[in-house]
Amino acid sequence: MKPQIHIGTSGWIYDHWSGVFYPEDCPKRRWLDFYAKHYGTVELNASFYRLPKPQTFENWRKRTPDHFLWAVKANRYITHIKRLRDPEEPLERFFSSVEMLREKLGPILIQLPPNLSFDEAVFSKFCQHLRGNYLHALEVRHPSWTDKRAVDILRDNNIAFCVSDTAGRYPYIEEDTATFFYIRLHGSRRLYASDYSEKELQTYAQKIRDWSKDTYLYFDNDYKGYAVKNAKRLKEILGLS
Repeated sequence: MKPQIHIGTSGWIYDHWSGVFYPEDCPKRRWLDFYAKHYGTVELNASFYRLPKPQTFENWRKRTPDHFLWAVKANRYITHIKRLRDPEEPLERFFSSVEMLREKLGPILIQLPPNLSFDEAVFSKFCQHLRGNYLHALEVRHPSWTDKRAVDILRDNNIAFCVSDTAGRYPYIEEDTATFFYIRLHGSRRLYASDYSEKELQTYAQKIRDWSKDTYLYFDNDYKGYAVKNAKRLKEILGLS
């Protein structure tokens, strides 16, 4: 089957997108509806700071069109406070909420803090408590995660090694570890604030073609609405409706 390519932005509620992406007369409560008319996926960042109630996820599922997909960022209690240790209860609480998205649940993003280095025993145990029927992606920021043992664990558990462009602040890694690719573009020159050039977008488009796997790509350069602009152009390059 032809690989599925999903392109969107990291979050959709940005006040500075009013008049840039959202019509000025469009109330904030309708922003999700407007966004979903232009993009078929979004990466939910709010769940990192505060886990929404199951009913909220269910409402999002009902409000978005058929085939819309939600990538959901794991709560920071799991990654930044517990630091992947003792994951049973917080993971189950997280899954019990996001499962309300049902068929619209895309990958779950696990973003690690910059000072969390690779620990084989801790990470192996953590992976045992992930749900095997869900897709998971790992975004790392400490260079120790390039260790071959870490890559092997990711492959064994079908966890995508997130391709993360952070303007050189953190390691940029391209490793094929899962049945899909997960890409986060935070900005190539200024974090969250640089507009990707045509050449850069063409380069990522070619990577996606060469990888020939299902791909989830989210722009996180929200400044001046660059994310929606770049997402639109990349969809055009790849011939996505």
